[in-house]
Amino acid sequence: MNQIVQVAIYLLCLLTSGTCSWLLIRGYRRSQTRLLLWAGLCFTFLSLNNLAVLFDILIFPEIDFQIWRHGASLVAVSVLLFGLVWESE
Repeated sequence: MNQIVQVAIYLLCLLTSGTCSWLLIRGYRRSQTRLLLWAGLCFTFLSLNNLAVLFDILIFPEIDFQIWRHGASLVAVSVLLFGLVWESE
């Protein structure tokens, strides 16, 4: 795949997850629905994951960021799972 196309795809993923995070947290501030907070935090960590992918593959290919990528994904899913369990009670 062309390098420019890769950069465009990874940047669009980063911008999309960042925008989702911002909208969810803004929605939480307006409505105080806690599930929006958990989903917003999840997307924040998914944005960090996308940033780590961008660093790992395109910016610093000689440095392995795989542990940071997987760690951010694990924290994102854990936060959302915790929020879903916490709010279901």
